[in-house]
Amino acid sequence: MSADESSTPPDGPKKPFTGEPGRRQVRSFVLRQGRLTGAQERAFATHWSRYGLDYTGRPRDFDAVFGRHAERVLEIGFGNGEALRHAAEHEPARDFIGVEVHRPGVGRLLNALAEADLHNVRVYCHDAVEVLGQEIAPGSLDEIRIYFPDPWHKKRHHKRRLIQPGFAALLAERLRPGGLLHLATDWADYARHMWEVLDAEPRLRNRAGPGGHLPRPPWRPQTHFEARGLRLGHGVWDLLYDRI
Repeated sequence: MSADESSTPPDGPKKPFTGEPGRRQVRSFVLRQGRLTGAQERAFATHWSRYGLDYTGRPRDFDAVFGRHAERVLEIGFGNGEALRHAAEHEPARDFIGVEVHRPGVGRLLNALAEADLHNVRVYCHDAVEVLGQEIAPGSLDEIRIYFPDPWHKKRHHKRRLIQPGFAALLAERLRPGGLLHLATDWADYARHMWEVLDAEPRLRNRAGPGGHLPRPPWRPQTHFEARGLRLGHGVWDLLYDRI
């Protein structure tokens, strides 16, 4: 089912994907849905049929969705969509898939995509683990971007962090050989957690070496929040892993 065939905004995730029947996953997010503004409500009503993808739980033909065969990039947890819109505008030869569970951010991005009349973006409003596990074929992604995932900084909540061994294996499986996994965080403890998990995944190789990070690459725009943190002396870590 292509995006143009989908006209009903999503109702949110139902059954979580774990890869193991009968076993429930620990979610990496909590739905704290703020009230949609009028503009965001209109975005779902007006633009979802063009840009939205309803979760089906079945492998999807993205060549049919986009009407072409091109390099494919997935951004997980795109927030308000600034980086995703920037990428689509500046990398028109590539197709972008965004996944975000929070409807206000999705609504804001839908309006931004329509305003820019972009054709190379589609979005899910659903759990990224389920989308990645059920709708995206192995070896079909050229790049995966995960920018500033929730650090779940309290120790008792570390089990909720998105980057876990099972998810790292799923990321590696969905990337083609030679593909890129790009993560960014402004929490030093989460960076260490990411290194521990991702450096242990045999199909991923850290470009900066084990436990290393690189300067922000030009394709990731700096957010206002990030710039403010840097002025205050806070750190930001960009982790780039090649699929080997």
